[in-house]
Amino acid sequence: MTKTILRALAGETLPTPPIWMMRQAGRYLPEYRATRAQAGDFLSLCYNPELAAEVTLQPIRRYGFDAAILFADILLLPQALGADLWFETGEGPRLSTITTMAGVEALRPKDAIHETLAPIYETVRILAGALPAETTLIGFAGAPWTVATYMIAGRGTPDQGPAHALKAADRAAFTALIDRITEATIDYLSAQVEAGAEVVKLFDSWAGSLKGADFTDFAVKPAARIIAALKARHPGLPVIAFPREAGPGYVGFAAATGADCVALDNSVTPEWAAAEVQPGGCVQGNLAPHHMVTGGADLIRETRRVVEAFKGGPHIFNLGHGITPDADPDNVQRMIDAVRGG
Repeated sequence: MTKTILRALAGETLPTPPIWMMRQAGRYLPEYRATRAQAGDFLSLCYNPELAAEVTLQPIRRYGFDAAILFADILLLPQALGADLWFETGEGPRLSTITTMAGVEALRPKDAIHETLAPIYETVRILAGALPAETTLIGFAGAPWTVATYMIAGRGTPDQGPAHALKAADRAAFTALIDRITEATIDYLSAQVEAGAEVVKLFDSWAGSLKGADFTDFAVKPAARIIAALKARHPGLPVIAFPREAGPGYVGFAAATGADCVALDNSVTPEWAAAEVQPGGCVQGNLAPHHMVTGGADLIRETRRVVEAFKGGPHIFNLGHGITPDADPDNVQRMIDAVRGG
């Protein structure tokens, strides 16, 4: 029997939605914290195929999710393109910045990324052989706009202001950077598929700050380019797109990009999304992550609300964003039980 997530991605409405969770390998799990300590630091964990595979497998062993998502980071691609990348403890990622056409032109060619990213592909190969037969393996990358925001600012920002400023001041350099990221992302995801990923997901975490024509130009069109190229190379490959906080931009996003599924954040209600987005195909989401912290009756009620809202069409149950480090592992099991009818 075909894996449940692949069935949902193909447009099938299932009696119980398949389930996985963004950042399901993460700091809320004691076994993850132990393995990360063994690796030494976050980047060392990402680039150690045995340990990265181990943390990917940990939530599968503990919870029996229907999918495992490769443990990596969206900023490994800019590092492979030549950006300096490091993590400040307690503050998150830092990168060398690119704010000029000369900076874009100094990036490595897309063919050169695989030397840096080879350990990631090895992690995928290990997982493809180690996962249970019923578990789908998801690869991923950041979408070009979101990756560009980090490359331009050198860090995460609350409003993606530096990227918007460059877009306004030097649109040619900005567009050239988007194009470079887009082409490299195609090759990066394609290599993940060749190593054994069955589905890929494109995370556009900051899509919501793009408005009007910019949303079309820098969220929709790059995603469409990536998805078309991947499907040409890998016919039948399912792709999940996550234009987070797109709001009305969720409507028609699958049709405009060729995505097989649109992942939804929790700023939209499941009832709205079931009426406006799900008619276009599979949706994924969208329980608010704070329920993994607070638990209780609200967790059960809201989990069942999401399942009920989306029961009329293809649906993959997930959170509206990644699980947070302060989540209670027991609440994850309670959520799973509620989804599966327990």
